[in-house]
Amino acid sequence: MEGNLQLALICVGAALSIGLAGLGAGIGIGLVGQGATTGLARNPEIQPKLMVFMILGMALAESIAIYGLVISLILLYANPLM
Repeated sequence: MEGNLQLALICVGAALSIGLAGLGAGIGIGLVGQGATTGLARNPEIQPKLMVFMILGMALAESIAIYGLVISLILLYANPLM
């Protein structure tokens, strides 16, 4: 019984890790897109420079989701607790 509870909690932890990381990445990418759109609407001449920073910001926000995926895979398959 103890092993089943531990396995269930590991599965819940893995689901929460990827779910919250995906939520954070989605919010971050949305805010980067909103800022880029607002900046482009105010000053269209800055578009090439703004696109570089927008893509960099989106890539950094997406890395949060990748970290959550790695943590969930470690919990599910490498399982340091069992």
